[in-house]
Amino acid sequence: MRITFVTMATVMVCLIGVHGDVQPQRDFDLQRFAGKWYRVGLAYDSPGFTAPYRDKLRVSMGILNPQTNGNVNLTMWTQRSSGCRSKLYMYEKTAIPGAFTYFSTRHNKVKDITVVETNYNEYALVLKHKKMDREYTQVALYGRSQKVKTEVIQKFRDFATSHGFPKDAILTPPSAENCPPSGR
Repeated sequence: MRITFVTMATVMVCLIGVHGDVQPQRDFDLQRFAGKWYRVGLAYDSPGFTAPYRDKLRVSMGILNPQTNGNVNLTMWTQRSSGCRSKLYMYEKTAIPGAFTYFSTRHNKVKDITVVETNYNEYALVLKHKKMDREYTQVALYGRSQKVKTEVIQKFRDFATSHGFPKDAILTPPSAENCPPSGR
């Protein structure tokens, strides 16, 4: 009886999704989601992040490459004061399409990634969740170009505020100049 309860509880946690009431995109299609994306919006609930980095944040570009096993490699280029830097993220699939995990070497923790909503050709809302000394959540707005429609930005802002992010923690950074460098 006890094993059955533990099994059912585990299944329920998986069905709920990686962060409470947030569910992945229904009928998520990884192949359609692949390709170039720009992170054009960011909401982050870490008080130590937004104040010192707000003015330095720029649009980042990433290339998402699905692997044959269902995992994903994401190469992101980010403008830093020292120049344009790239980083490879290796996301592992979960039993739920649109939900992934990855191990952060920076934080030495496993983080959950959920594609909450996408229309595949214009925008995507992605939630990142990690548990450290407390729980941290980040919502990112990705676009297939560096400019997205005003209604999409408003959808992102509404989603973030509905999940408890204060308005000053919701950023839409300016474009990055030549990052990655032309020709990549």
